Amino acid sequence: MRILCLTPQFPFPPHKGTTLRNYNLIAGLALRHEIDLLCCADSPPAASPLDQLCRRIAAVPIPPRPTWRRALDTLLSPWPDMGLRLWSSEFQRQLAAWLRDGAYDVIQVEGLELARYTLPPGPLSANETAYPSGGRRPLIVFDDHNAEYLLQKRIAAAEIAARGWNAGAVYSSIQWRKLRSFERQVCRQSDRVVCVSEADVIAIQELDPALKAHVIPNGVDTDFYRREKAAPLDLPPPALVFTGTMDFRPNVDAMLWFARDVLPLIKPRVPEVHVYVVGQRPHARLDGLRADPAITITGAVDDTRPYIAAASVCIVPLRMGGGTRLKLLEALSLQAPLVSTTLGAEGFAVTSGEQLLLADDAASFAQSIVELIEDRARAQSLGAAGRLFAVQQYDWRSIVPKFEAVYSRQGRVSIPAGEA
Repeated sequence: MRILCLTPQFPFPPHKGTTLRNYNLIAGLALRHEIDLLCCADSPPAASPLDQLCRRIAAVPIPPRPTWRRALDTLLSPWPDMGLRLWSSEFQRQLAAWLRDGAYDVIQVEGLELARYTLPPGPLSANETAYPSGGRRPLIVFDDHNAEYLLQKRIAAAEIAARGWNAGAVYSSIQWRKLRSFERQVCRQSDRVVCVSEADVIAIQELDPALKAHVIPNGVDTDFYRREKAAPLDLPPPALVFTGTMDFRPNVDAMLWFARDVLPLIKPRVPEVHVYVVGQRPHARLDGLRADPAITITGAVDDTRPYIAAASVCIVPLRMGGGTRLKLLEALSLQAPLVSTTLGAEGFAVTSGEQLLLADDAASFAQSIVELIEDRARAQSLGAAGRLFAVQQYDWRSIVPKFEAVYSRQGRVSIPAGEA
């Protein structure tokens, strides 16, 4: 089978959610299929493992959108920000050229930012006769990494509750309404819709009860995220570790809430506690945390595994967001004791007290952390159970065949001539 993958960035190195999913899907699919990769990137690495995994690769730079343009588009454009962010005439031309000569069986669109190319007048919206492979239209598979309209709706609600009607709340309130229409249209246009969790399927079906979606969760490379390979750092215990891209609004909110409401409840009971915020591009809103000697903001690191492996407890204090969190799978795979909000573990079949502890208010979140710091036997038991859970249910080797099953299902969306 010949598959064209469209990704929102060059999926290597696989250091965060989107690139982790995209790289591991390509690596798994390439074992049995022929892969072409078309991605958005200004300067991809000169060499990467993708050179051996893919038949051909093209990386297209996306024109920058200045802040004033984004603000104007937010107010005046019918498209949501995610429909404008990666729109490029050069990408459109490259995609059209590959469609003419590629004879693809499947076109896999990774995420909503690229899904506009499936809509009129995008190249993927053409009717059956526009494709060279015997007049047969390739199967269009839309991999929806989050129910994006729901993500922005949750962010808007959380911002309003925490800080009132600030610029972020206004932005998200406008965006989720635009995204609701956009995401519905994209899902209707696609032959297959894939979501990462049952919760996201429910959210997509709220857009249109007739929509069908398949659940294919995020996975983890359980061999790479093995404690024996992690070489833990020498972090003085008790060390609390949070990992993530630190200009992502749900991650910023999580650590601001933790530092303001949770950490002060831990310090009187564990005075030596130290928090490590590990991730690239720390947002300016986090700068105030640097004054606290109990908090270290690392910025980008080459490898998060040594921090996770050294953690007394990994924390996932998320209060907003959607999809599923790869940071949680990485911690489980590395046998790290883990405390998360229910939202932070959404989409995973975990049970509080078996693989991790779940807590949703500041007092119970702090209490759960203190319990694991004080009871190391229980912490180690949870870590071992978390590792087994990740290996048995979320290794990428068991995730990739789920996509192949989706490709082989009968039936496709037909686009009558003249309606594309």
